[in-house]
Amino acid sequence: MSTSGQLRKSAIGTSGIVFFVVAAAAPLGATLGAGPVVFASNGVGAPGMYLVASVVLLLFAVGYATMSRHVTSAGGFTAYISLGLGSRAGHASAGIALLAYNCLLLGLLGQFGVFARDLLSRWGWDADWQVPAVIALALTGALGYLEITLSAKVLGVLMIAEVLILVVFDLVIVGRGIDTTAFDPANTFSGAPGIALLFAFTCFVGFEATTIYGEEARDPRRTVARATYVAVVLIGIFYTVTTWAIGQAYGPDVVMARAAADPVTFVTGINTAVVGQFSTDLMQILVVTSVFAVMLAVHNTLTRYMFSLGRGGLLPAQLGRTHHRFQSPHRASVVQSVLTLVALSAFVIAGVDPFKQLFAWLMGLGTLGILVLQAAASLAVIAFFRHRAGSSLWRTLVAPLLGALGLAAGIVLAVVNFGVLTGITGPASALLPLLIPIVAFVAAVVAALRRHTVRLTASTTGTTTGERH
Repeated sequence: MSTSGQLRKSAIGTSGIVFFVVAAAAPLGATLGAGPVVFASNGVGAPGMYLVASVVLLLFAVGYATMSRHVTSAGGFTAYISLGLGSRAGHASAGIALLAYNCLLLGLLGQFGVFARDLLSRWGWDADWQVPAVIALALTGALGYLEITLSAKVLGVLMIAEVLILVVFDLVIVGRGIDTTAFDPANTFSGAPGIALLFAFTCFVGFEATTIYGEEARDPRRTVARATYVAVVLIGIFYTVTTWAIGQAYGPDVVMARAAADPVTFVTGINTAVVGQFSTDLMQILVVTSVFAVMLAVHNTLTRYMFSLGRGGLLPAQLGRTHHRFQSPHRASVVQSVLTLVALSAFVIAGVDPFKQLFAWLMGLGTLGILVLQAAASLAVIAFFRHRAGSSLWRTLVAPLLGALGLAAGIVLAVVNFGVLTGITGPASALLPLLIPIVAFVAAVVAALRRHTVRLTASTTGTTTGERH
């Protein structure tokens, strides 16, 4: 079987990339999971906090999208940071990216296993959570092995279904009238706005993967930038409007107390009262498919990182090859699936709780890692355009700098409130975030030891990143 080191060209357009990244943000799952925490933290002002997060990430997207017109790469953050801040920073970011996205994938497996088990039990099928988790892992591995267009179609269907179920709820509430009290600054920054902003940030994780698909995009210099803006705006509007609708449905006087008292049924309960039981029953099915969609999107992101790093020399070169027919990173998909299965088995043997520990701990660590990468990428944009004549000051300095400052605030909030984010108590809540700088250091050391074979910097003429030239 012959292989190559190139992904399929012109395989997906703007809509396909948007499906990947919006699905990764898990609109339904995030609303049910993070929404109650945001409301419990600052009450009726929760929608305003989602709007703040949207603005910060849109500022980040300005520079990110501008640089995407100069770099076409499956290396994502690694390529951007290498070009802007140097190869050592790029190598360190590669370690953080692999840690962050692997944490997200493992955590999601725990969440999927629990949600699927509970759903099956309602239908009279009893199974341990590991069974649906392993089946889902096998499916994501198979889809990652095949051509990317198939994954895009699957994600498109799942994403549209989960969004529509909440859009129906939103429309019913909008029909009752519009009240903008939630966006009053006094309400937005009331209560514990730091925790609310932190959890609002977690709902956007995944949109930054637009650049991962640059090599497979049609007209990548335009498509990736367009998809980045569309993804941030769509996700921001969805969360802001939906949380506003939830707040309106409960009422400003009781929404904070209800979110704190019963976070599990906070969203489904009001949906049943407003739309009906059938809608809630459907929502409980779609939340399972929503988590699967996130897993598929994260798996695809990871395989492209592994492919790029294999092609660039930081990982084994065999990972930097594509399938002769599908032109997919098939070897990376298989290896990633096996490694994930091994890690999952270790957690199962250790008796880790799939939701309170596997999901909560690893999702928290993964989210913190993504915030670090986003902040570093913003600084890389500034450095990349520093000596380029004709660059827009707004796009290459002001917006990225403001985005970096906002993301830095998110990082501080995540570290300070890591116990709240993950449910970890004691010294572990302070020690677990240290894995990020440790992994970054190890990756940089490995790259230094292999300095004669590693090249992760990208060409600025539209060629791929991470190739040996």
